[in-house]
Amino acid sequence: MNDPISISRQTTILKEVSVEGVGLHTGNKSIVIFKPAPTAGFGIRFIRTDLKDNPEIEAIWSNVASDLTIRGSVIEKNGVRVCTVEHIMFACFALGIDNLVIEINNNELPILDGSAKGFTDILLKSGIKEFNVTKECYFIKEPVYFESGKTKISAYPSDKLEIECSIGFDHPFLNFQHMHLKNTSKNFFLSDIAPAKTFCFDYEIEVLQKNRLALGGSMDNAIVVGFEGIHNKEPLRYKDEFVRHKILDLIGDMYLAGKALKAKIVADKPGHKNNINFVKEFLKKACIESYKTMEISVNNGSKNILGTATSTERILNLEEILNCIPHRYPFLMIDKVKLNIIDSKKAIGYKCVSGNENFFQGHFPGAPIMPGVLIVEAMAQTSCVMFLLRSEVKNCLAYFMSIDKTKFRRPVKPGDTLELHVNIVKDNGRRGKMKGMAYVSGKLVAEAEFMFIIVDREKSSN
Repeated sequence: MNDPISISRQTTILKEVSVEGVGLHTGNKSIVIFKPAPTAGFGIRFIRTDLKDNPEIEAIWSNVASDLTIRGSVIEKNGVRVCTVEHIMFACFALGIDNLVIEINNNELPILDGSAKGFTDILLKSGIKEFNVTKECYFIKEPVYFESGKTKISAYPSDKLEIECSIGFDHPFLNFQHMHLKNTSKNFFLSDIAPAKTFCFDYEIEVLQKNRLALGGSMDNAIVVGFEGIHNKEPLRYKDEFVRHKILDLIGDMYLAGKALKAKIVADKPGHKNNINFVKEFLKKACIESYKTMEISVNNGSKNILGTATSTERILNLEEILNCIPHRYPFLMIDKVKLNIIDSKKAIGYKCVSGNENFFQGHFPGAPIMPGVLIVEAMAQTSCVMFLLRSEVKNCLAYFMSIDKTKFRRPVKPGDTLELHVNIVKDNGRRGKMKGMAYVSGKLVAEAEFMFIIVDREKSSN
């Protein structure tokens, strides 16, 4: 699987590998040896080999030293600490690694080139091994909000990790940057996020070093920002490299939850200490999913399609939707449907609203808004998937009978992702009544109730 969260089994690395270098803040040199974890469920653990009895520290939020986590994330247990763990934690997340032994002979991980690329490269060199044990992740059923000072981090229910991040400084060169990360493939993380380097402002360096920080920093492992540009000879790797690195740090810090998070994260001015405090708030409302594969029977003649699902849901991708309902471009209004295995009366459809949608050509030029009737149609198509998966209505069609209590509350524009929540109100086999509610970023944009009838294809043509 290409998406780190979609890997269904727990993993570790195949063989021992090592890396060495200087710590960004302490300036201490260290050798780090990565070893395969002995079992699934082991987690990610640091072992201080330079200390008596080789004490272990689990890479978990409860071991974060909040008073020390300012310019880097620090974990500590029984007075033993390891500093600046966020880059290796990002690397583990990006590669889907759940279990790992990290031996280190000093108190800070090497900064390498200031990004996570050195860690992802060395772990890829080792290779990935799967355990015959299912992976788990955290998800939420309702939004989570965290705010502290200028930092705001929110999470909204989603079936994957999505991040929207903004940063801003009172600085002429770096006033504002924003990135909406929808692509959660491993390849994207490795090519577009992992190489983004850490940064600081030139006027900060003296203060940091007086506080015993940035003692190992240099132009080789950090971007130094001045009022007119960067001081480094090496050009930026990306025009928006600064916000990309903030996303890297945020993901690394969130992986200290102990499992990957499934949610849409909206972060404004994130930082290490606040990232960890957000994780604490998230876990107060979080539930755990365990992955497993199951056979999903789809109306495609005698062919069954093997899909991936969690213990509480199954997700139909676009190919499976096309095998289930008759709608086709340009009138197919859903990209994915999540069915609740425990509660068969609920489903969520997803529609990524692209600027290339044909209806935007006339609705309206210069101010594109998705027609409300098509939002209702998207709800109806989500409902169709629920009902037309049933074997007794194989090769049937679903027709509207009535639409009632329809309200449009907010416009839906290009770039939005519609979440289409539908619930069965009445189910009489071939007739039914549904309630639909459409959301964008956790905000209600439309709602409706509608009735439908399922008819045989042969009868519908008469």
